[in-house]
Amino acid sequence: MGTPVPAPKFSAAEGNFVTTMFPHTTLNLSGQRFTVTYRLVAANEAEAAAKATGICLEQTVELPEPLLVGDDIQAEVVGRLERLTPLDDRHFEAVISYAIETAGAELPQLLNVIFGNSSMQCGIQVTRFDLPDSLLTAYPGPRFGRAGLRRLVNVPERPLLCTALKPMGLAAPDLARLAHQFALGGLDLIKDDHGLANQMFAPFEERVSRCAEAVNAANAHTGQHCLYLPNITGPADRVIERAYLAKEAGAGGVMLAPGLAGLDFIRLLAADDTFGLPIFCHPALRGSFVTSDEQGLAYDVTFGQLPRLAGADASIYVNFGGRFGFSRAGCRHIVETTSEPMGHLKPIFPTPGGGMTLANLPEMVDFYGHEVILLIAGGLYGHGPDLGDSCRRFKETVEALVSRK
Repeated sequence: MGTPVPAPKFSAAEGNFVTTMFPHTTLNLSGQRFTVTYRLVAANEAEAAAKATGICLEQTVELPEPLLVGDDIQAEVVGRLERLTPLDDRHFEAVISYAIETAGAELPQLLNVIFGNSSMQCGIQVTRFDLPDSLLTAYPGPRFGRAGLRRLVNVPERPLLCTALKPMGLAAPDLARLAHQFALGGLDLIKDDHGLANQMFAPFEERVSRCAEAVNAANAHTGQHCLYLPNITGPADRVIERAYLAKEAGAGGVMLAPGLAGLDFIRLLAADDTFGLPIFCHPALRGSFVTSDEQGLAYDVTFGQLPRLAGADASIYVNFGGRFGFSRAGCRHIVETTSEPMGHLKPIFPTPGGGMTLANLPEMVDFYGHEVILLIAGGLYGHGPDLGDSCRRFKETVEALVSRK
């Protein structure tokens, strides 16, 4: 290995090189800014301040600060450290603001400014972001939200009840039979398991057509308004096509995993007046964002703020106490950010799942209240051989719990 070469140092006095490469720029920006709150790991306040300054540059110009001496780019484009607050001996909270123009009114670029390169550095976690109305107008947000979804399923007050079609490997007719039993049993929402895609044993078009038909037939029999939500996650050139195929087949909504396909697909569909179906956001592949308290994105950013900003009507995540290790505090924060004031964006449904059973419904209703979608899949399959009976027990238990509150 060779001897490390020290990085060159620039100053205003050495400005010939700087001004030749980067001539002075006048930008005339609006002056409006959005803020991102970061949780930093640092040995002391000076180290935290240096890390925060690094984020200001990394998330915008990605150049050493001396190269931008005396320029509007430095004054307006570079992130601005608004506040640095010690949290404990080794954690600090940094609030950094960015010009709204840096996001370009595009969701992918907004995400890039919030955490692009800094996501690959240690000891940095995004804990929230706050957008002014002038930037929020670029995002229509959820088309239905909580109130709209309640109207679609005709359930005005109690928690909504949901399950998932599984396992991967069943043929489309078998999945449709399950969907029919779930709908007859009184559930409000039946989604594909996220592992159901376009496999040869249950091709997308056949599965969606059969399951939608089965659920709609059950609705005609019961008079209920159960919605079937197929998984449209797939290759980029097929996602929108699958969404419209699902609508044409009679599905009541769709589910997309943005960690696999991209968050902007949700925005695109939510803003599309000709599509006009509710969208559920699935958490697949986004667990690594939240599994460390010192890295990535906080629970509420990943499963609360971002799905809502993109336009999801419900955000699925894994519940505390199950096999995935999410904390009670993290789940509480998700719930809060699905409904807290966020400009014109409608509140959306938190949708906990993963390891939930009929036995822990009292705890779930006590923790989440009424404004929640309770997702039980394996717990229904394992409750007994009669799925219809399991669904009725699910519904009766929740209704009894709600009546006591």
